[in-house]
Amino acid sequence: MKKRQRVKKNEDFQKVFKKGKSFANRQFVVYCLQKENQEEFRIGLSVGKKIGKAVTRVQIKRYIRQAFLELKSEVRQDMDYVIIARNQAATLDFHETKKSIEHVLKIAKVMKKK
Repeated sequence: MKKRQRVKKNEDFQKVFKKGKSFANRQFVVYCLQKENQEEFRIGLSVGKKIGKAVTRVQIKRYIRQAFLELKSEVRQDMDYVIIARNQAATLDFHETKKSIEHVLKIAKVMKKK
């Protein structure tokens, strides 16, 4: 995932939290904020220390990024997404993570119809 596709600054995170809408399932909470004149989506990740040690947290982040790369063509491009991992996310493998992310994005209605 390229640097320009990531939400990095605290002020950008706060904008998404305050102005965006949140959607959740058991593993993830996703905040979505529409941005005008944005060619590709940006994602920000938040995996807290309660979820596990550093290795586990980094693995969850990798799984989320890879899931977004694979869903790139189906996800709306004019949005900022902030994904917060919950405790149950630590027990998932990649395919379960991708399914869970897909589920939350469908709830949020940001997936393109096939």
